[in-house]
Amino acid sequence: MIRSLCFSVVALAGSAFAKLPNIVIVYADDLGIGDLSCYNSKCSYKTPRLDQMAAEGIRFTDAHSPSTICSPSRYGLFSGQQIYRSTGQGGGAFEGPGGPSYLKPGTLTLGGMLQKKGYHTGIFGKWHVGLTWLDKDGRKLGGGFKNSLLIDYEKSTPLVDGPNKRGFDESFVTPNCPTTDPLYIYIENGMVPVPADQRYDPKSSPNPGGKWRWDNDAGWMAPGYEFVKADLLFFEKTKNFITEHRKKTPEKPFLAIFSTQIAHAPVLPAPEFNGVTTGGPRGDFVFELDALMGRVLDLLDELGIDDETLVLFNADNGAETVHVDWMREDHNHDSSAGFRGMKRDGWEGGHRVPFIVRWPGRIPKEQVSSQMTNTTDIMATLASVVGYKLPDEVATDSFDMLPVMLGNQDSKNSVRPHLLTQSFRGEFQIRKGDWKYLDHKGSGGNGYDKGKLAKYALKENEPEAPGQLYNLAADPGETTNLYFKEKAMREKIQALLENLKKSGRSAPIGRIPVGMGNIPKVK
Repeated sequence: MIRSLCFSVVALAGSAFAKLPNIVIVYADDLGIGDLSCYNSKCSYKTPRLDQMAAEGIRFTDAHSPSTICSPSRYGLFSGQQIYRSTGQGGGAFEGPGGPSYLKPGTLTLGGMLQKKGYHTGIFGKWHVGLTWLDKDGRKLGGGFKNSLLIDYEKSTPLVDGPNKRGFDESFVTPNCPTTDPLYIYIENGMVPVPADQRYDPKSSPNPGGKWRWDNDAGWMAPGYEFVKADLLFFEKTKNFITEHRKKTPEKPFLAIFSTQIAHAPVLPAPEFNGVTTGGPRGDFVFELDALMGRVLDLLDELGIDDETLVLFNADNGAETVHVDWMREDHNHDSSAGFRGMKRDGWEGGHRVPFIVRWPGRIPKEQVSSQMTNTTDIMATLASVVGYKLPDEVATDSFDMLPVMLGNQDSKNSVRPHLLTQSFRGEFQIRKGDWKYLDHKGSGGNGYDKGKLAKYALKENEPEAPGQLYNLAADPGETTNLYFKEKAMREKIQALLENLKKSGRSAPIGRIPVGMGNIPKVK
């Protein structure tokens, strides 16, 4: 009896200290839920590696970005919080030497949390949550393109709020959108190896995509800066980080975030991907993303760490306006997959995005979940995996989705009683079950009264209503505003929204991590 009890205690202790998984996050840009063939049966091209990843893990069909534009969503990924926790309201996307960082000093980030659990952490690609730049007199520079030449790199670096000061041991990033928003430089571990001192003119550059090069802005760049091959470079940096880590410290887990440019404008597929799909340049661009996802998975297999690596794929918001329009017109492809809206909009097409998770040793295959989830949930979910108990004041909009991923949560029992998103102007949208309330008139982002988007305008049945209420189960296209007709439901959700804003959190208190010792292995 004593021997049996001792064996049980030893076995329990062994399981409680099970080896922590490596973690890879591939974070796509401006990728609508209709842009992958595993989400859209009418997709004008195929995304075989992401389809395979979905089949080998779990695919969420009701996943959302925290915001409908880049920078606030990235804040949500790194902090587990909505942008108004940092700014008091909304937040724009940075251009030029814009900053300081939305990630304020003292913010526990995803990287910082995993560092506390012994992880070696790295991020490669687009950063875009703001940075502090100084001129020769030590004054902080504002955003915009004109201030790029005023940067004093000796005074500005090491960057006080770059990735290496926000939870990452290694980094190779661009300050803003890599091919859209000057300044065009690389930042490596808080330093700028080559300053921006050359004028970049897109008119003098090769134009592989015709109109698809839209939004490739002129500005100041570093000599040798890559535009067309940006994501190939970011992948190589991610690959080098993982392989070198495995050579030097294989006993230690790692976090690698591969933050892509795809499918943000301009559409610049690398030469090897030109013409490989029937979906035109943007189809080729998304296929490049799919291929790079495949290269990440192949690398893990080659290194023999596939089963012990948790891989997450997500996106920062819906597809760009002109991309949605041109893909519909030219290729009969709908990046929004039938949902109303696109990037910047508070309607579903602006923030309903792909979310796929794969962990061969632990997450059962072939799962499709209709659970509501937000990018902010990644932080609490990973905390649950590694056994880190989040303080109540940290990641205040982050819910633990690990039980769902493990197949332990019925889709009828929602982990989230509600879900917040914010549109381009920082205005709120809130879900409660099938009900969705938009605390504003119109899209919350794009104008639909003229120009290319006018043809997608819908006649408002309640034009005098200051907000919008939809039942997504009956009306997934958000066509019939029930603001006045369902007054009791609307007032209930409005009260909930105000309470969530004032309370300082939307996530539950006292979150208890699952921990590796309680995550069973699967065949």
